[in-house]
Amino acid sequence: MKSVYCALAAIAAMSLPGVAEARDQIFIVGSSTVYPFVTVVAEEFGNKTDFATPIVETNGTGGGFKQFCEGVGEKYPDFSNASRPIKDSERELCAKNGVTDITEIRIGFDGIVLANSQEAERYRLSKEQIFLALAEKVPSGGKLVDNPYTKWSEIDPALPNEKIEVYGPPTTSGTRDAFVELVMEPACVDLPEFVSAFPDGKVRAKSCHLIRRDGAYIDSGEDDNVIISKLKNNPKALGVFGFSFLDQNRNVIQGSIVDGAEPTFENIADGTYGVSRSLYVYAKDAHLDVIPGSKAFVEELVSTGALGEYGYLSEKGLIPLPEDALASVQEKVQAAIGQQ
Repeated sequence: MKSVYCALAAIAAMSLPGVAEARDQIFIVGSSTVYPFVTVVAEEFGNKTDFATPIVETNGTGGGFKQFCEGVGEKYPDFSNASRPIKDSERELCAKNGVTDITEIRIGFDGIVLANSQEAERYRLSKEQIFLALAEKVPSGGKLVDNPYTKWSEIDPALPNEKIEVYGPPTTSGTRDAFVELVMEPACVDLPEFVSAFPDGKVRAKSCHLIRRDGAYIDSGEDDNVIISKLKNNPKALGVFGFSFLDQNRNVIQGSIVDGAEPTFENIADGTYGVSRSLYVYAKDAHLDVIPGSKAFVEELVSTGALGEYGYLSEKGLIPLPEDALASVQEKVQAAIGQQ
């Protein structure tokens, strides 16, 4: 199998300008949320084939797309992990740099959680309360004002009398993009004060996405493990990250209940927990025939053994796609491979 793939790669490399034969290791960038899942696939692939184990780096969904879209050639990434779909502006950047053929691979679902230390009281929050705690502007007296809330109990006396302190991802993160779309926007977009101030729906949605910058929300970088460490050291704070990191650290942290639903594997899978999103890997089609092992890797990635209901990624916290959706993804990948 290795000799067949390598022979094809050599032929393709000679016919594709800008892609050298020098690199024989797959290079993957992008989302910190998707990183642990793709890393497991990379290790499985390295163990069961004669190809080198792929290099997987994390620089956030936005940072990954920026790097992925810089061009075609051995110095550019082959795949980009993402915790949201690619934006039109990112596709335009790709096209500008000659990255015109991209295959979107949906690998499963993940929930976004607000979690805190097991040593502190568990939070029970609504999306509205989360919005009021973290928004840059909030309604007051019929108008919008700079967020005045410093404690959770100021938003609702039933909430803990604790300082609002939330560690979360930066603006380059797909987790943050999904968080503001799934939590902040629904709680805000129909508020009379926002409707009055921003009649245009698109402008209003963007305004609802703005997170306060006065220290209540603390940008903690792209590595979700850093947030876990901060929660261990600061039991009264909350952190925003993907469900898989909660699942792997349940001995020290607990997920907040949001709108009455607990962030569990089952609740995310059936939609009961309302803060969930799809996860993706994007393949640069021009590299599939060029970088050795790329086709075999993407086949392993979408295999039933990896992504199926009882696949090894479900053991790592990935919420699997329904059977028909997985079959559709597998067909898409086979079509992309066959076109190369």
